[in-house]
Amino acid sequence: MKPNKTWIIGITGGVGSGKTEVLSYIKDKYNCSVIFADEVAHKVQAPGQGCYGELVALLGEDILAGDGQINRAKMAGKIFADGELLKRVNQIVHPAVKRYILDEIDREKEEGKIDFLFIEAALLIEDGYVNIADELWYIFASEDVRRERLKSSRSYSDAKIDGILGSQLSEEEYKKHCKVWIDNGGSKQKTYEQIDKKLEEYLWQK
Repeated sequence: MKPNKTWIIGITGGVGSGKTEVLSYIKDKYNCSVIFADEVAHKVQAPGQGCYGELVALLGEDILAGDGQINRAKMAGKIFADGELLKRVNQIVHPAVKRYILDEIDREKEEGKIDFLFIEAALLIEDGYVNIADELWYIFASEDVRRERLKSSRSYSDAKIDGILGSQLSEEEYKKHCKVWIDNGGSKQKTYEQIDKKLEEYLWQK
């Protein structure tokens, strides 16, 4: 039997845009899997995995917890005050995450059991996933809406939000690379209608 066509879709957007909520809806309704790049990063840093030895060699054994796992708080304390060290850590972790995701894509395509495989990553565009996914989706909301969400759900201060927003891609840059734009600034129902319209188009092509 010929494997089912599996569409690979990358999900991106600024902090507070509601990517997690969008993916939760999709996962509940459609025959799909979701890969979160942050979760993959945790996996590839585990003892015995590809990044572990390189990170310990670079940062020292004092980043380890008592059980030998990398203590992420200790690692963060070392790297975020040192731009060059952060860059070197990213050069170790990001390629390992991408290799893991590529292996998952190959496996899901070969098995052909799901209709969609979604990849959520903060640096989807910067890390070249436009060349891996069938298309990228940009989840967006106005800055005012995003600020309100970050204050209410994460208790972020205005200063912290300013810092985060200032470090992210502009809306124009997101839209330049993403084929589909999902407006998640209004009601949940309006967001879900946009998602359903797009995914049903794919399913009709099968």
